[in-house]
Amino acid sequence: MAFSYNKLWKLLIDKKINKVTLRDAVSITPTTLSRLSKDQNVSMDVLGRICKYLKCDIGDIVEYINEQEAEK
Repeated sequence: MAFSYNKLWKLLIDKKINKVTLRDAVSITPTTLSRLSKDQNVSMDVLGRICKYLKCDIGDIVEYINEQEAEK
């Protein structure tokens, strides 16, 4: 399974929030922030805290990418 966090980065730009501010506000490690930047898996707990901080739904920050469709 592949996930994209491009929606998260766009939302941060719209709200004028940088990645370091997000990291500090939701208490995630630099490693977790790096995983998000690389579109790697992170825990639902982390995604939930991000949604709570940004006052948004999970679909506003994560997109599922069908790997078979992406290869075509």
